[in-house]
Amino acid sequence: MQDIRVLCTCFMVLFSIIDVIGNAPIIIGYKKKGDIINPTKVTLFSLVIFLFFIFLGNFILNTFGIDLYTFSLAGSIILFFISLEMILGIEFYKRDKSTSAQVSIIPISFPLIAGPGSVTTLVSLKKNYDLQTILISLILNIIIVYFVIKKISEIENHISNDNLNIIKKVFGIILLSYSIKLFGRNICNIFNTESVITIV
Repeated sequence: MQDIRVLCTCFMVLFSIIDVIGNAPIIIGYKKKGDIINPTKVTLFSLVIFLFFIFLGNFILNTFGIDLYTFSLAGSIILFFISLEMILGIEFYKRDKSTSAQVSIIPISFPLIAGPGSVTTLVSLKKNYDLQTILISLILNIIIVYFVIKKISEIENHISNDNLNIIKKVFGIILLSYSIKLFGRNICNIFNTESVITIV
């Protein structure tokens, strides 16, 4: 019983930070622009990113002289521009037929699904949960991501254009707030780290 409770807690933490339900209006928005969204590619690439950071993230980033805070900061900037697209109806990411399929990887797999917040959270979970619990929770969340994206057309059919625009702007504001919070937190961590290095 205790193991199930721990698993549920770990699962809910990841579910809330991945927030595929909240990201549905964003994914629908890209689909309406003609982008090709492959649910298999999205989930597999997201899973690869997550597993990468569970097992090799810190090592690889340190090899290139990049810490997790800097990586998260870069992701927050991408989220910032995505949120402006949603709120203002402008377009930063120029699309054409040759690159429309790439939207499954950037920005949907990263930074929407396997974003800086979810990656950082996943790494931090290693301090409180065993690896088996984290992996099971992650796989369950990836399965949910797959089915939400696979059924995104059905979700779209039940939402009118007016309601979609309202939902998109609301989630755009939420995403903008989150990106600013993420940016501020990581920029502070970077400067604090540099200060410690300077002092030492």
